Amino acid sequence: MSPRTALALCVAGGLLACTVVGWLPGWLGVWLLIASLWTFGLYWRDKRAAMRATQQRTPERTLQMLALAGGWPGALFAQSLLRHKSRKASFQQVFWVCVVANVASVIVLLRVFVSVP
Repeated sequence: MSPRTALALCVAGGLLACTVVGWLPGWLGVWLLIASLWTFGLYWRDKRAAMRATQQRTPERTLQMLALAGGWPGALFAQSLLRHKSRKASFQQVFWVCVVANVASVIVLLRVFVSVP
């Protein structure tokens, strides 16, 4: 198992656990799941288009925006499973900035809007 796959599965499991025990609001857990599935689907579509070279590609900006919006666990899993966009250094630099920005924004969101007992 690649480190990306392991990280993606750990994050997904952690988000699920946090949602189940109530540390993460249900709506946020559902949003992160939907964003991850959507992102994975677009990576798959883009990989297929790249291999066929006849279909329109998904813009990198779209993939990055979905990662920023919370779809980065799905992106990590897609990068590992599909071997897509995992070696392009410029893409990876922006991707990891999006991951850090998303995690930071979720933490801020939880601290501001969710009361901790």
